[in-house]
Amino acid sequence: MTSPNKNLNECAELLAQLNKDRAWILEQIDQGRWQELRLDLAALERELGLLLIRASEKLEE
Repeated sequence: MTSPNKNLNECAELLAQLNKDRAWILEQIDQGRWQELRLDLAALERELGLLLIRASEKLEE
């Protein structure tokens, strides 16, 4: 059986990786990649950012 602390650490690691991925997407958009998908990717990046903020807040509770 896994401990609650291990689960919290795994969730925190997942959130950190997803935040890195979100930052990478934003960087790629800013560099002009995927011009035809720019608006959709920017919207996805914003939604992912909000999701990660909410998940981090819940994790801290």
